[in-house]
Amino acid sequence: MRYANVTVAPMDTSLETSPENRSLLDQLTLAEKASLCRGSGFWHTQSIDRLGIPRVMVTDGPHGLRKQPGDADHVGLSGSIPATCFPTAAALASSFDPGLLYRVGDALGRECRAEQVGVLLGPGVNMKRSPLCGRNFEYFSEDPLLAGVLAAAMVRGVQSQGVGTSVKHFAANNQETDRLRVSADVDERTLREIYLPAFERVVKEAQPWTVMCSYNKINGTYASQHRWLLTELLRDEWGFEGLVMSDWGAVHDRVAALAAGLDLEMPPDLQRSDARIIEAVESGELDEAVLDTAVSRVLELVAKTSDQGAPADHAAHHALAREAAADCIVLLRNDDGILPLVPEQGSTLAVIGEFARTPRYQGAGSSQVNPTQVETALDQLTAAVEAIPADEDHGGSVSAGPGVRVEFAPGFGLDATTDSAPTDSAPTDSATTDRATTDDEALADEAVALAARADTVVAFLGLPSSYESEGFDREHLDLPASQLALVERLAAVNPRLVVVLANGSAVRLAGWEHHAKAVVETWLGGQAAGGAIADVLLGATNPSGRLAETLPLRLEDNPSYLNFPGGSGHVRYGEGIFVGYRGYDALAREVSYPFGHGLSYTTFEYGDLDVEQTGTHAGGDLAITVSFDVTNTGRRAGKEAVQVYVADLEASVARPVRELKAFGKVDLDPGETARVGFRLGSRDLSYWSELNHGWALEAGRFEFAVGASSRDLRLTATLDVDAPPVAAPLGEESSLQEWLADPVGRPMLLEAMGVGEGDGPTGVLADEELLRVVGNFPLRSLAAFPGMAVDHTTLDSLLARLGAER
Repeated sequence: MRYANVTVAPMDTSLETSPENRSLLDQLTLAEKASLCRGSGFWHTQSIDRLGIPRVMVTDGPHGLRKQPGDADHVGLSGSIPATCFPTAAALASSFDPGLLYRVGDALGRECRAEQVGVLLGPGVNMKRSPLCGRNFEYFSEDPLLAGVLAAAMVRGVQSQGVGTSVKHFAANNQETDRLRVSADVDERTLREIYLPAFERVVKEAQPWTVMCSYNKINGTYASQHRWLLTELLRDEWGFEGLVMSDWGAVHDRVAALAAGLDLEMPPDLQRSDARIIEAVESGELDEAVLDTAVSRVLELVAKTSDQGAPADHAAHHALAREAAADCIVLLRNDDGILPLVPEQGSTLAVIGEFARTPRYQGAGSSQVNPTQVETALDQLTAAVEAIPADEDHGGSVSAGPGVRVEFAPGFGLDATTDSAPTDSAPTDSATTDRATTDDEALADEAVALAARADTVVAFLGLPSSYESEGFDREHLDLPASQLALVERLAAVNPRLVVVLANGSAVRLAGWEHHAKAVVETWLGGQAAGGAIADVLLGATNPSGRLAETLPLRLEDNPSYLNFPGGSGHVRYGEGIFVGYRGYDALAREVSYPFGHGLSYTTFEYGDLDVEQTGTHAGGDLAITVSFDVTNTGRRAGKEAVQVYVADLEASVARPVRELKAFGKVDLDPGETARVGFRLGSRDLSYWSELNHGWALEAGRFEFAVGASSRDLRLTATLDVDAPPVAAPLGEESSLQEWLADPVGRPMLLEAMGVGEGDGPTGVLADEELLRVVGNFPLRSLAAFPGMAVDHTTLDSLLARLGAER
């Protein structure tokens, strides 16, 4: 059996204090210790020259190295060295391919080593709670499993090169509005099931060298000084061994943050932080052992950083960026098989849209990379079409040949102040600026005239960088009005219309996509996106990307709509665990395209599903193997992103209709069949019990569904899983019904009420109507009622016996 989960050899990630660093710690003065717990500038840790402790450079990521010469600024207003700009996380997640993420991480690590960078600040694994979050392009998914598996693979890749990562932003950082102060008010179960699992998986499977805390508060406490988050959960429960650093400017009380478990403050507050730490230690407010622990973590990080590596192979990395971008492209729609394009001899291919010539391939804000080169879709399409030989076999399509004309019209302008910036576009000059400010109506007229005489139209649409960026959230999901109007006009003169999108997060398709025969989602695909788009449009690459986030019909359908972005310093996570597809499915809402959706130029069939169980939950060794066949039934080689969903059919608590619990990428030749298998355990079937403060698995029937998206489920099977009853801890506030349902509490209560297990019900137990009325009363309240057979003295005795029993 072939298992689709990617496995990578474990690394030695021990961060226990070495004897060498223990010796250094003993030689440090109090002032030097305090200084080591903050940076020396924007991008470096503090050095101690007299003891030979060097500084370590950290740089923004996560999809490319953004090394600024000298101590520059955090938001990237000054330049950075050239580096490979890989697809953003929003794109990479659509690959559903951990192996690809590992390779991208490996390349990022090599470029960091070549530039003597010790830590790459990424990846970001926050959930896409709302499609309006301005920083969604930096995050992977609305699903914690997908985000966690892919991020762990990327971390392993980077750290395989002796370069650290900083998994961010920990935690519940899901909006840019008031991001430095807002309190994310979220219940325990929602945190555990949605917003923490991706971080947990990365920590347990990849041991990132650092974790970056978020700006926001969590239930009223800043993340930077949240002891439960940074110490009790991250270190004591999950076993994190590395260093916790702040986001830039996230520290409000340096001593409180240090006591909570925040080791490194970035950038340094040189006027206050050292003095405050020294004062706290000298006054006894802060135990110096706490400071020593933080310093030892900084010293261990310094010791782990590698020497300068070999020069980066930017040509090879550009090729990888192109491969990655192609694997991330999602073919949303392909009516009449219009794609792949096979232009006939003498035909005209109209390329319309300024994004084809002035590409948007990365997000705005602190993650902007200065690319080593940029491919434009217009150039790449033109070159590829010209290179197509006559009579080439395109899988049964009409043969293409020489004499194909590729003509271009911009169709709309871009805001020159935001969208033609050198850091996020092809090289620009005064002519580019002029065309970016030309009247959109005249540009549209020109484009429509071209479309009318062309055989096929490919329109490049998307979001300008002014629409989505770090620092602010989006206000709506629509494309710019000029683009929406253009689509309708293009379709009116030429029905053979293909739309190619470039955007960092979900856009609304309802209302315009019916004008297009095909819609191709490229996300923000990095510096080689232009070539990747040409590869997919012309069939050199079979599209295999899948949606890592649901595309809703309208913003109002999103589960977070009524609670985003909050106000008065608070944002209430009122939708609870029903984020993304979990919410759309629970509400039975139609969507434009569901989570996991993506088309291919070939077809796949699923068969022979087998679900087998070994071990038991009670014994701690429950294992469920889900295996099935996948066959490529088409004429092209292709990759299928197989997905396994689980549903608890008999849950006593609110649970999603189904949840992704395993996935993998299978590469098959025409006619080839692969047997794919996944192993699940108790955690995959459990929910977080707030009553028990732990993961709980309820006995009952579970459904295992296999398919190509959350709503395209090809095979299903059910399995009865046994487990001990999930009982809430009993106390005086527990209800009569909860006491009667508890296997230990029930016989005690019946005995106290003078009723044996074999006796018929008496008193309140014999009156079904009364039992329905008072069954949810706490026993403490019933003890005050006369005639209930349980008084306060009896209840005290019950509680004493229960404590002794358990």
